[in-house]
Amino acid sequence: LALRVFGSDAAITWHQEHPEQLTFTESGQQPVVFARGGAGVSAGAKAASRVPAGHPEGYLEGFANIYQEAARAIRAARRKGGKPAKDVIFPTIEDGVEGMAFIE
Repeated sequence: LALRVFGSDAAITWHQEHPEQLTFTESGQQPVVFARGGAGVSAGAKAASRVPAGHPEGYLEGFANIYQEAARAIRAARRKGGKPAKDVIFPTIEDGVEGMAFIE
C-alpha cells in the first residue's frame, strides 16, 4: 500500500512497507525522508508519537492522541473561563464536514 499526495509545489509519499518514514519532495529538489521521531520532525508530530521508533503505531494510539488532546482542550477551557485552547490538535466538526465533502 502506498499513499501519494501531489501538490503544485511539492509531494509526499508514504509506503506501508516503511510505515515510520514519510518522503517529502519539493519541485526540482531531492526527496527528503522524515522518520518518526527523527530529526526535522515538528514538535506536534513528535508529541503525537506514543511509542518508540521501531514499534508500529496503530488504530488505538491514534484515538488515544485524539482523546488526550480533547481532554487538554477541556482543561484549558475550564482554566480560561470557557475559552478554547489554541494549541490543541484534534479533529473538529469542520474537519469532519470537509472529509465527508472530499469523500462525496
